[in-house]
Amino acid sequence: MYELKTLLPQFDIKLPTCMYELRNVSLSAGATPGPAVSVLFSSCRSRATENESNISKSVNCALDLDILGRQIQHLLKHEDTNAVVERQEKVLKQLEELKAQLGQIRKSLGVRVCGKTFQHTTAYQNGGLKEEPLHDVVVNGHPNFIPYALLALKNAWRDLYTIDVKTFTHSTMADIGPAAHDFEAKLAKVAVNAALPKINVTLIWKNCEHTEMISSPTMYVPIYGEVNIIRYLGRVGPNEYRYESSPLCNEIDAVLDICYQLLRCSTHKSQVAMVRLLDKRLQQQQYFGGDQMSVADIGVYSSLIRMPAITEKDLTPALLAWRKRAKLITQI
Repeated sequence: MYELKTLLPQFDIKLPTCMYELRNVSLSAGATPGPAVSVLFSSCRSRATENESNISKSVNCALDLDILGRQIQHLLKHEDTNAVVERQEKVLKQLEELKAQLGQIRKSLGVRVCGKTFQHTTAYQNGGLKEEPLHDVVVNGHPNFIPYALLALKNAWRDLYTIDVKTFTHSTMADIGPAAHDFEAKLAKVAVNAALPKINVTLIWKNCEHTEMISSPTMYVPIYGEVNIIRYLGRVGPNEYRYESSPLCNEIDAVLDICYQLLRCSTHKSQVAMVRLLDKRLQQQQYFGGDQMSVADIGVYSSLIRMPAITEKDLTPALLAWRKRAKLITQI
């Protein structure tokens, strides 16, 4: 015959060592029977020797061998079960040791495990939404369009909620200017209360056209406009400023819409027209949200600061009185 060339080289196959080793239940394969198995096997063999001439007894001995095989398997199975239980107890012990190590790490980092904590959580009263941890948000803003609402909310929520703002400068900005530096200094003066609910905000001075906020760490879905950022923070902030379940919900949204249009007015005449609309919304109320400060007041106050062309002559007496009351809370 023709000699065929070996296609596959000879090599040793190493058996895996990551699995549990099982006992061989076959006695012919070299397994050593235990004491109980030896007694049963010897008793059966003695009976077979004494009754070799009796066919019926030989049949009984064969039946005894079947019973013996089942008993051997039962004993081996019982021993494997005990081994699994021992391994399980060993794993549980290792988990307890790991838990103790994690507790020491938390203690060294100053993280509270027990007790009430508010870190990065939203309250359950949020339009029926499920309570979930808050992600840190990023706000991209141009130094010419400073988001004063962040400072106003930080001061207004001083005793209710903490907005921890950290500022950075993007490489596209050579200098952010004195106004932005003054804004950063005022943000730093507001203390952070660790006992209150908190949201981390990273403000990046960037050469961008619109102020935008990124609320998801995995999806780039920006929220454009300072007014819409106020809406978002109002939904995750303290209950006193959440207006979705308020009877004045539509009124507050209408005021914020006017602020959005005011910031995009290109002429002084159109700006004054928007101010007149705000005056009609305010009427004889203390604030735009009624008798209490709301996110609508934050939006109006921040928008007026960003519009230096609007002077006190353009404001009505009602708006001037409102601005004095709002200044005591926003402290800007």
